[in-house]
Amino acid sequence: MTALLIVGHGTRDADGAADFRALVARVARRAANGVTNTNVAIPAGAASPPPAVDGGFIELSTPPVGEAVTRLVAAGHRRLAAVPLVLVAAGHAKGDIPGSLNRERLRHPGLSFSYGRPLGVHPTILSLLEARLDSVLPREERADAAVLLVGRGSTDPDANAEVYRAARLLWEGRGIGMVETAFVSLARPSVAEGLERCRRLGAERIVILPYFLFRGVLPDRIAEQSGGYPVAPVIGDCDELADLVLERYAEAVAGDIRMNCDTCVYRIALPGFEHKVGAVQAPHDHPDEEGHEHHHSHSHAHSHG
Repeated sequence: MTALLIVGHGTRDADGAADFRALVARVARRAANGVTNTNVAIPAGAASPPPAVDGGFIELSTPPVGEAVTRLVAAGHRRLAAVPLVLVAAGHAKGDIPGSLNRERLRHPGLSFSYGRPLGVHPTILSLLEARLDSVLPREERADAAVLLVGRGSTDPDANAEVYRAARLLWEGRGIGMVETAFVSLARPSVAEGLERCRRLGAERIVILPYFLFRGVLPDRIAEQSGGYPVAPVIGDCDELADLVLERYAEAVAGDIRMNCDTCVYRIALPGFEHKVGAVQAPHDHPDEEGHEHHHSHSHAHSHG
């Protein structure tokens, strides 16, 4: 059977790294107990819960992904389904993580991977965001409120567009006065600009909703830039998120799962990003990885093979 490898980006924040490791442990427990999410449609022919679950980071935090792969291989697993634990398909999901998996395939002859989708704008994620919103905004006050959904921000326009998509889907049918979008790094509008837009649109109440899985440096930065407005908690380690990871695992095992290539900067020449088409791909340098060379040049190639 195919083992599950959960791959995270990594963070300098100890709490955020602990949140990731806690979720990996939760997924492993639910898989061992035969728990699957009965509220989602698992593709026909998909695997039952994985026989083993492990996880690692591509940079900044321990354990590195190579260490997790080595443990799975040592336990006798030769085929892994890798699930990128990210909300949007930016450079990490499109380039860095596939590069890391290719490196592990070369390190362990005979090892093969199926690559799952990022978590994406999934109904489970939207429900979890709504639940976090409920902790700072009573439902009866939604109609007069503006929610500022704040994403990480990326140099990949496709990834930024996904955050806008999440905001629109969160707005639809939930009785919220308005949902606006902002980014805490690398993209505009900034948090301050998003708050100003809400005020100019006449919002009587503003609540900030981080579009983040776990605690970390950037969620803390959102709180610092909140201007005193309430900030909802991040999604965090929970059963619903664990079950979504298992769903992505089942998809990866059942069929050919690919990135959304319609607006991928590595494949399509989008205005201003033409130089990224066909760019070379390499894994992130992780100081705890075997053979780390202590350099920081990150090139990216994108394979849709």
